Amino acid sequence: LGGLTDRSKLLVASYFGRLGDALPVLAKSPVEGLALDFTESGAANLADLAAAGGLPGKRLVAGVVNGRNIWINDYEKSLATLGTLLGLADHVDVSASSSLLHVPLDAAAEHDIDPQVARWLAFARQKTQEIVVLARGLSAGTEAITAELASNRADLASRADAAITRDPAVRARTAAITDADGRRSQPYAERTVAQRAHLGLPLLPTTTIGSFPQTTELRTARADLRAGRIDEAGYEERIKDEIREVLSFQEKAGIDVLVHGEPERNDMVQYFAEQLTGYLATQHGWVQSYGTRYVRPPVLAGDISRPEPMTVRWTAYAQSLTERPVKGMLTGPVTMLAWSFVRDDQPLGETARQVALALRDEVNDLEANGTSVIQVDEPALRETLPLRAAEHAAYLEWATESFRLATSGVRPDTQIHTHMCYAEFGDIVQAIDDLDADVISLEAARSHMQVARELAAHGYPREAGPGVYDIHSPRIPSTEEAAALLRKGLEAIPATRLWVNPDCGLKTRGWSETRTSLENLVAAAREIRAELPTEAA
Repeated sequence: LGGLTDRSKLLVASYFGRLGDALPVLAKSPVEGLALDFTESGAANLADLAAAGGLPGKRLVAGVVNGRNIWINDYEKSLATLGTLLGLADHVDVSASSSLLHVPLDAAAEHDIDPQVARWLAFARQKTQEIVVLARGLSAGTEAITAELASNRADLASRADAAITRDPAVRARTAAITDADGRRSQPYAERTVAQRAHLGLPLLPTTTIGSFPQTTELRTARADLRAGRIDEAGYEERIKDEIREVLSFQEKAGIDVLVHGEPERNDMVQYFAEQLTGYLATQHGWVQSYGTRYVRPPVLAGDISRPEPMTVRWTAYAQSLTERPVKGMLTGPVTMLAWSFVRDDQPLGETARQVALALRDEVNDLEANGTSVIQVDEPALRETLPLRAAEHAAYLEWATESFRLATSGVRPDTQIHTHMCYAEFGDIVQAIDDLDADVISLEAARSHMQVARELAAHGYPREAGPGVYDIHSPRIPSTEEAAALLRKGLEAIPATRLWVNPDCGLKTRGWSETRTSLENLVAAAREIRAELPTEAA
């Protein structure tokens, strides 16, 4: 395009971090301008641009206002960056680092949030105002924005000194973490012997990922509670009814490791965020997830701690109704961060460790109350992987460390599960291994067990459940179809280490398709067990 003589002016825009080797190439290309990210890892674009000789004769759209988080800009820092950029380009425009699609519309609509935290928030409208202020400061000088600079400085200082952002007890605990805290007391080869003796499961044990259909009755119960049409006791009776129904179905279907179905949970991150100190909820902080689906991520504003158990009550209630093991269900530290708006005033790894310690307390309490199988979901582990390969190792180090920190405080005979979906896993198999989970369940039905082959190629030594039921479709898999996938799985994973489960949770499915699909899944497992040689047991 740049070589055309009769054309519009060209601006090449890059979001989400450092351009690296592409920057000097683009700087010399026949385009009129570049839009670059100068926030987070994109801050390295400043030095890279200087090393490339700048953009003589070109326009630079400088993304100094972060388009991916909800926190106020540091005006003085941004103006310093912009001042340097003025010497590197023919013309500098102030902009956001990306589209503002990734943040809610207006922080001024949040009337119920902590007033102190409200001072630190900048949604799309506030970020647009920040761009205007910075542009005025750049063109007219800082004396033109004296009041704005003073207010911004005060807001930033209040955040640095706030009790919510600096909890001495939390910081003392994270500072005391040792390497031993992130290691199970026995290696997997010894743990698995204890777990098999304790749980007494058959070959190819069957389970589900966690959630069961969120019915109209459940949504109505939540609405009735919010509207005051029922009290808390009435709501809890409805939750108990749902748990009893879910357990009864699983027992009749012949599932080996049960779940309580999570009827009390509105969302796998929000449910925990509402119970953790340091998290806040917005009323109007909606952002697009995909298509017409919108989500309202919680705000991780401060140091994280767990005031009291979050899931023990419902898990223990479910376990009291059955002799079969009931899995405790938790959301892992990486996913808690990935699906929240996370504080930007400390490294993500430090925040992940705080979340991990809160989850560690929950895991230990579940075990103390009779839960022998505990699943800590990390579906966001792959999606949060940095775009640049050079940044993968540092991310995966703290991501896997935080998972182990959350799960390593239990006895050898307590079985730790994890679950991942919505991704291809071939490039993170080593990280999956580094989690040291006893069992991992993975989305695999649509890829025809590709992940099982990837685990085998890596030499993955622990148990795995590549999914045999695609829950993203209303289509019901037949027994024959599920059995065929299990046979493919057995080509890569021995029967002593293969689990049978759906791809993901069943929250979005209807009860009729769920019943038949899971009954077919159990029938397939029984069929394949009968085909196995005696020595496989």
